[in-house]
Amino acid sequence: MTAGNPLTIRLNSTDNVVVARTALAAATEIPEEGIRCLDPIGFGHKIATAPIKAGAPVIKYGQIIGFASGDIRPGQQVHTHNLVMKDFDRDYAIGADAQAEEIKSGAPATFLGFVRPDGRVATRNYIGVVSTVNCSASVARYIADEFRGDALAGYPNVDGVVALCHGLGCATGIDTEGFKLLRNTVAGWASHPNFAGVLLLGLGCEVLQIDAVVQGGLLEKSPRLQTMTIQDAGGTRKTIQEGVDRIRQMLPEANGFTRRPVPASHLILGLECGGSDAYSGITANPALGAAADLLVRQGGTAVLGETPEIYGAEHLLTRRAVTREVAEKLIERIRWWETHTARHGGKMDNNPSPGNKAGGLTTILEKSLGAAAKGGTTNLVAVYRYAEPIAAKGFVFMDTPGYDPVSLTGMVAGGANVICFTTGRGSVYGCKPVPVVKLATNTAMYNRLQDDMDINCGVAIDGQTTVEELGERIFRFILETASGKQTKSEAHGMGDCEFVPWQIGAVM
Repeated sequence: MTAGNPLTIRLNSTDNVVVARTALAAATEIPEEGIRCLDPIGFGHKIATAPIKAGAPVIKYGQIIGFASGDIRPGQQVHTHNLVMKDFDRDYAIGADAQAEEIKSGAPATFLGFVRPDGRVATRNYIGVVSTVNCSASVARYIADEFRGDALAGYPNVDGVVALCHGLGCATGIDTEGFKLLRNTVAGWASHPNFAGVLLLGLGCEVLQIDAVVQGGLLEKSPRLQTMTIQDAGGTRKTIQEGVDRIRQMLPEANGFTRRPVPASHLILGLECGGSDAYSGITANPALGAAADLLVRQGGTAVLGETPEIYGAEHLLTRRAVTREVAEKLIERIRWWETHTARHGGKMDNNPSPGNKAGGLTTILEKSLGAAAKGGTTNLVAVYRYAEPIAAKGFVFMDTPGYDPVSLTGMVAGGANVICFTTGRGSVYGCKPVPVVKLATNTAMYNRLQDDMDINCGVAIDGQTTVEELGERIFRFILETASGKQTKSEAHGMGDCEFVPWQIGAVM
């Protein structure tokens, strides 16, 4: 990052573009680059610093982010009108940057967590009502609604009762990939350690039968995991009454869990970015990557996802893979996405979104290079399918879509018990039963949305701190959040509507 430059940021000495720190009028001199703006340049947008011939690569972060669609002169804006995406070969160099395991030093980091009977550790203490199908969604909400207000006043250790509802569960083939994803997702949430108890609720005749989840070995019935169907219970009113009674029976045991000190190695941190801008890859994402490194070195787990949003940067991850098998799992998922999008008439560069482009991001390559920074610098030790249980310690990858609610639904199903979410345009996402820390990429947006943002990472470009210092601050904030400190989204009560399983395949 350029030091002391009030107008632009240079990310790598080999780049042929720089990023505007502020909106620049045409004819503005950029003395550090020896150029003059030929166009008005928006905040976070790119300026060419050298002649770029038509068809030549545009370089940012020291990597290719696209190719010039026509000749570009120094001082011109570089964006959608003159930068396009093309295929090019990437050197996967499997394992080339993998490092020997770093020995931890100093006192181990801890947080205050809820220890479950199976040894897993929770950061929150909820009871869940999980619908297996959209047909039981309203009844699930009616049951949870009975525990709003002062209904839990006698249970101070219980964070709430939340209904997890979705639009799927029927009219699909039972042997399809989509069915298996939904089954695994429902099972992952129903068994999440942040739930002290769960009521699994179906209609009764849907494709995703409760027995398909429970008897499939994914879950086991117990006083903490109970099941019902509306048809067997006798309809809406009787189901609500019985469901409320069952949860009341769970509450005393749930309230019996109390926080106690546990090592940070029990944390599984979900890494997400949404509503990104050009500063996502400059401030918040690399700062979160530094925090992820600190967690991994404490024996914890950091989970990067959003496969379409590391597309074009996957070679930076395969270089860190501990084995060829791990790298090839990631490459296979990349190839699957290429085929998947083409089958549905799309292409990988349909991402970035309009909001991303307004924030200065032009191609998926550019967005991915910034997004991958959330993963820090440690070895890639495992690659997981969507909603697959996360067992490895260290930096791992989960194959998820880039759509934030769907991506994080998969990570939480895998076991993520705290989430950090970076954003440059703004987001109001929440995720009961898992706390979500919001990281703003720039000060202007942070000031505008302070009620929703937890940490301002824009101070890194304001000259107030470094990315490394921000990483330490984020890591400490993660520990405080895991110990019970409310995030902004939790204070707003967000998270009741963000359970969005990934839908793949035909709805019949």
